[in-house]
Amino acid sequence: MDQSMTRSEKKAVTALASIMATRMLGLFLILPVFALYAHDLPNVTSLEVGIAIGIYGLTQAIFQIPMGMLSDRWGRKPVIIIGLLIFIAGSIVAALSESITGIIIGRALQGVGAIASVVLAMTADLTSEEHRTKAMATIGISIGISFIFALMLGPILHQWIGMQGIFWFIALLALLAIAILYLVVPTPKHTCFHRDAEPVPTQFKKVLVDTQLLRLDIGILILHFLLAALFVELPILLVKTQLDAIHHWQVYLPVLTVAMVLMIPFIIYAEKFRHLKLIFASSVVGLCLSQLGFVYFYQHLFGMVCLLILFFTAFNILEASLPSLVSKFVSPESKGTAMGVYTTAQFLGTFLGGLVGGWLHTHYAIEMVFSLYAALALIWVILAATMQKPPYLINHLLYIGNIDAQQAIQLTQRLRKIPGVAEVIIIIEDGIAYLKVDKKLVDFVTLNQFSVVHE
Repeated sequence: MDQSMTRSEKKAVTALASIMATRMLGLFLILPVFALYAHDLPNVTSLEVGIAIGIYGLTQAIFQIPMGMLSDRWGRKPVIIIGLLIFIAGSIVAALSESITGIIIGRALQGVGAIASVVLAMTADLTSEEHRTKAMATIGISIGISFIFALMLGPILHQWIGMQGIFWFIALLALLAIAILYLVVPTPKHTCFHRDAEPVPTQFKKVLVDTQLLRLDIGILILHFLLAALFVELPILLVKTQLDAIHHWQVYLPVLTVAMVLMIPFIIYAEKFRHLKLIFASSVVGLCLSQLGFVYFYQHLFGMVCLLILFFTAFNILEASLPSLVSKFVSPESKGTAMGVYTTAQFLGTFLGGLVGGWLHTHYAIEMVFSLYAALALIWVILAATMQKPPYLINHLLYIGNIDAQQAIQLTQRLRKIPGVAEVIIIIEDGIAYLKVDKKLVDFVTLNQFSVVHE
């Protein structure tokens, strides 16, 4: 985290990141083992297994934006507490259930406790405009780490405490998140609307008709569709290669470690040498090839491991690149709206992946299932290849305080004269200047001199 961030900002961001990571760990923990557990339940179908895996994505997609808006009226902490209590209730329902229907209801309730947008809004409340991008990135990284730990811990916990025990453990994690919120996260002195972190209803049309942003929204939907669908099949396929469920972590640990290491040079190359579209499109091709490879090598453990490394390397690159691309393409004052649509598409992808993956598993042979997934990924290849080359600009915010329209015009003109500043939009009622800048050209010290101290 940047050293210029204040101690209180670092503390708040670290605590909020841990809350998000704790909650997402709870959602991810069942992925590597649930398909195996669920088929031992009475009268269960693969469709129901897929729904149980992905249903939280549907309720999360429905409730995340309303929960964020509600927090503008009721306050951040109360809404986060409500969301976590609903999440706990869903976990308990799932833990007490002895049927797939009860688990589906519990997973749906977990998604209703949609606090992601509220946590991001609270992060914006507790950080200065200059450090907000770094703060959001920290939270994003924490979610990625929670996913890795979930895949490794899930099989081990399932062996130790069973699926019901995992759901009780998830409830305890949410209680821990509540404790962190109360004991560590400071209450914001001022709670206000942040259009860089929250959706603006009047801007939805503008965002939804932008063809470049739509490509990215469809992309994240397909990415998480394939992830959820994979875990309808993967635990079962690994068992069929004579690998007991308790040892599945021995596949996930090296696969995810290698994929993480392989991702780093590609991301550095894409950003440093400004070849983001090339790396992005190539990763989508890799994703497509991994699905095609499963058609032929799903019965061989070594082949599966190699394909999983390809899949998760591509997944990691795309998961890191997509928010960056949204930020580069979107107008700076519409970033919160664009990210709201993007995140909704992500959760819908999770739901559809579980739903469709379960249905396909019921009706078609495994070769046909992965062939269809490869065809879906191929559609994304076409969308990625025809995407415009992204502008290598980042968003930068300046708090400018209370100014009138004439002062805003004058300030806009002065900011535009600074080398590296490509776009300036001042929203007077926000007291914020929303900028697009080239970080290789702009002098941030000069730029930040235009920022005033919050009252």
